[in-house]
Amino acid sequence: MKNLCVLIPSYNESKTIGRIIRHLKGRGLVVYVVDDGSIDDTAKIAESEKAVVLKHRENKGKGASLIEGFRHVLKKNYDAVLVMDGDNQHDPSDINNFVEEANQTGADMVIGNRMNDTSSMPYIRTVTNKWMSGIISFLSGQRILDSQCGFRLIKKEVLEKIELESSNYEIESELILKAARGGFKIGSVPIKTVYQNEKSRINPFLDTIRFVRFMLKFLFER
Repeated sequence: MKNLCVLIPSYNESKTIGRIIRHLKGRGLVVYVVDDGSIDDTAKIAESEKAVVLKHRENKGKGASLIEGFRHVLKKNYDAVLVMDGDNQHDPSDINNFVEEANQTGADMVIGNRMNDTSSMPYIRTVTNKWMSGIISFLSGQRILDSQCGFRLIKKEVLEKIELESSNYEIESELILKAARGGFKIGSVPIKTVYQNEKSRINPFLDTIRFVRFMLKFLFER
């Protein structure tokens, strides 16, 4: 895998986006930022750091941002896209591990695994992640250790074949299930995760409801 880009869906990440882009650019990577209707300087900072910035006029959700980003990068000649969050939770130094896993195992999608060390992960998130990952593993027929991790490498063949619809966080599950249904191999690598003091945008109750609703829709469509 020689040609890789990074896609960062972002919403009000002005405190962290510049540092992340500088690190990635220093590794020689092309960085795409989807600014999801931020009301701070996320887009301005990303542009000043020479990232390619795609803008939403209003907040549409992480899923909508990823779909927009995937649509754009598929027009380019990349072998794969590396998706990571813009809040500095994902360590760019882990990127080589994703590439090595894909090259060595032939995995078409490689997902970061935060579950080896959950000491810094909020308890409710640990519980819901394990529950969701168990369901996703069962439905996909593959062992998925951390189905809700947004740090992942996805080969272009996957994105060219599957059609994504989810506008919010359930897109993490949709990507896995549709890739598995398409016959693609899914792998994982342990990652380091830094949880910031700021309040998470993930609502465990609301996002669990969305997850269940998506699962029912997926099963019905099968």
